[in-house]
Amino acid sequence: MKLDVLDIQGQKTGRQIDLPDEIFGVESNDHIVYLAAKAAQANRRQGTHATKERNAVKGSTKKIKKQKGTGTARAGDIKNPLFRGGGKIFGPSPRSYHQKVNKKAKKIARNSVLSGKIKAEKVVALEDFSFDKPSTQEFRSVIKNLELDGRRTLVLLSDYDQNLYLSSRNLPKCKVLNIKDAGILDFMESDTIVLSEGCEKHFNQLV
Repeated sequence: MKLDVLDIQGQKTGRQIDLPDEIFGVESNDHIVYLAAKAAQANRRQGTHATKERNAVKGSTKKIKKQKGTGTARAGDIKNPLFRGGGKIFGPSPRSYHQKVNKKAKKIARNSVLSGKIKAEKVVALEDFSFDKPSTQEFRSVIKNLELDGRRTLVLLSDYDQNLYLSSRNLPKCKVLNIKDAGILDFMESDTIVLSEGCEKHFNQLV
C-alpha cells in the first residue's frame, strides 16, 4: 500500500512510502480490539487506593462501656466501624489491575485499528523534519499546513527528537511519540496519525 509523502508545507514531495499490507490491509477484529483496549486502560491504573480498616485505625482497644445495662447496643472499642472515626468496613486496598493480553492478540488489535485508520483516510505521511530549537509556533504552523489544526493528532517519529517533543507539548490535541513507544490507545484516541518518513520500517518491531 502506497502513501504520498507531504512536506511541512502540506505539498506532495513526489515520494511515496510503502506500508505493509499485513498491518494496514487486514480485516478488523472488533472483539480483540476491545480486549486489548480494555487491558491497556486497566494497566494504566495505579491501584494505590486504600482506606484504614479496623486494625489500622489509631485508638484505644479498651471496651468503652459495660456489656449490659446501658439500654443500647453492645460495643467494643472506639475503632468499631459503626462509630464515627472508626475503621472502614471492606474498604478498598492496594491492588494490581493488570490484565494480560497475548502478543499475537495485541498485534491483531493494533493492525485492526491501523487498517481502519488507513481506510478512513486518517493517515498522513510527512517528510522527516526537525527544529534547531523548540518552537511551538513552528510546530503549529506545520499542523496547520497539514489541515489538522484542532484535531487530535498523533505524530509518530522514527527516532527520538527532543525539540519536536517540546515544541508539541503545549498543544493539547497533539502528541509526538517515537513509533516504538506508541500503543493501541494512542492509535485509537487520535483522529489522524502522521507518520514521519522512515516510520514504516519499524511497524514490524511493535508488540
